[in-house]
Amino acid sequence: MHLVGDKTNIAMMLIILLSGLTSYAQESHIGNLVGNAKHGKAIYQRYCIFCHGPEGDGNGQSAPYLDPKPRDFTKATFKCRSTPSGSLPLDSDLYDTITRGVHASGMPSWRPLLRQERADLVAYIKTFSPRFHEEKPDPPIQMPPEPSTSPESVKRGGQIFQSMNCALCHGKEGRGNGPSAAALTDTRGYPIRPFDLTSGTRLKCGDSDEGIFRDLSTGLDGTPMPSFASALKPDQIWDLVHYIATLRAAAKLADSR
Repeated sequence: MHLVGDKTNIAMMLIILLSGLTSYAQESHIGNLVGNAKHGKAIYQRYCIFCHGPEGDGNGQSAPYLDPKPRDFTKATFKCRSTPSGSLPLDSDLYDTITRGVHASGMPSWRPLLRQERADLVAYIKTFSPRFHEEKPDPPIQMPPEPSTSPESVKRGGQIFQSMNCALCHGKEGRGNGPSAAALTDTRGYPIRPFDLTSGTRLKCGDSDEGIFRDLSTGLDGTPMPSFASALKPDQIWDLVHYIATLRAAAKLADSR
């Protein structure tokens, strides 16, 4: 009986050891950078653990005081991606988020870290979810060149904003105060506010027209913000981008009166 128990214990120890080796074998690839998870762990423990927690589940010591809540890396569900809704992000997507930060959240820009350190951090973040071992990201969405903005494009975009019920969450003026706003939650059940599209040039996942096009096409996974890739044609998405850009100017003018 003792022999059977010893064999069982040895087998369990081997499984734990191999799983640990597998997690540390995770890499990231961003351009000519190759990130190493073992190196990334030390960076994570120094800068990220207080919000995202030692297990990467978003339950760090600071998490109760943050709104929105820190990302749960164990789910491998990320808002800011260049890949279709439901897909894993590219390594470069995670790298860009770490570099840029997430506006209107507790996630700052980590641009002060060396590029290699950020790549190592991406590799370590990937160890928290088995999805990164079992799946590959889908190809990124195709983004056609942006047409020139025009009054006609803005008008069409405004009509799309209404027809796609964007105002239900974001409000008629885009201030994030639509009739459904107060009842929205993320996929973990936490209350989540629609983004105030009038609040300056920075959005959650970037500050360019291309970034808005990407977010409308991919959706923000983990939130009520869906992908419009199957509902709208690319030129319609560009019209919507041009309309959203006018909301900032209109709000600034109204607030100055």
